[in-house]
Amino acid sequence: MNLNSLNGIEMEDSADTRPILIVPYMWIGDFVRGHTVVRVLKQRWPNRPVDLLVTPLCAPLVDYMPGVRAGIVWNLPRSRLALAKQRGLATELRARGYGTALVLPRTWKAAIAPALAGIPERVGFFGEARFGLINRMRWGEKALPRFIDKNAALALPDSAPLPPEWPVPQLVVPLEEAARWRQASGLGTGPAVALGPGSVGASKRWTYYPEAARLLIERGLDVWVVGGPGEKTLAQEIVSTTGGKARDLTGTDLRNGILAMAAASVAISNDSGLMHIAAAIGTPTMGIFGPTSPYLWAPLNGLAATVLQTKSKLSCQPCQRTVCTMNDHRCMRDIAAAEVADIAQRVMAQSSVR
Repeated sequence: MNLNSLNGIEMEDSADTRPILIVPYMWIGDFVRGHTVVRVLKQRWPNRPVDLLVTPLCAPLVDYMPGVRAGIVWNLPRSRLALAKQRGLATELRARGYGTALVLPRTWKAAIAPALAGIPERVGFFGEARFGLINRMRWGEKALPRFIDKNAALALPDSAPLPPEWPVPQLVVPLEEAARWRQASGLGTGPAVALGPGSVGASKRWTYYPEAARLLIERGLDVWVVGGPGEKTLAQEIVSTTGGKARDLTGTDLRNGILAMAAASVAISNDSGLMHIAAAIGTPTMGIFGPTSPYLWAPLNGLAATVLQTKSKLSCQPCQRTVCTMNDHRCMRDIAAAEVADIAQRVMAQSSVR
């Protein structure tokens, strides 16, 4: 292998210092996985600064992403083009003098501001007839097996083969910051399990978190429930089932979720953004999968445990549906709370001896 390559990705002109903009997917898990794209670009061009367009929700993640110079916080509405906001964003981008923009989403809307800003190289896959908006069009997206392959391929030269493996996403949370957050939140110093009971799509939600939380607390562990405002009802149910011993840490600030996952001894999560956050931090993470495929959607970082319905694979798995329409959600119902609690204890024991 070339001494200037890593994972098969060749380093290019080290004298090139033109900044690069990435327009990523803005769902939390997809945004975290987008850090692989940053790492590929930094391997190709070590001296080109890399910035990320980011929503206010995902903005705290940028603070923990090595190799990212800055996050450009801009909230474009999902339901309309919002041309005035696009022009405002284009003015901001033009002032930063980008040489290249990687537009990961295939939508017309995602490519408007980079084009209006006159960024010379605008790279993206064909989608929604974006001719002109994307001037370095890529083809063959459907032949790429995974979401990460489709995204990270845009950071390679056109028609370059995929490397044997991609650099994994990284979130680097200083230990002292997590410790200060834990102290300020009154969470003590004992071993803690962070639960991520939410997800986009009801079918991906394992329903036995309250029982699992009770079992973990009975075994002497602290339990924290992590998530956004949409998980508040789930958190209250878990807290109630544990007689108030579990802590509800749901809220609107994603930074609290990041720090909770960093401070926890182990994380248990559905297929969700919090699963990708915990794995990218390096916290031992258990991912619970039913309707989605771990091959396609598990973190590249690897999981401490991939929890599946194991008695017998259902004919409908993986359906990839957001709402169950077959077999009454058996792919999740057949995963017992005691099994998850037992695995969590084994994961904690294994991580403590490393």
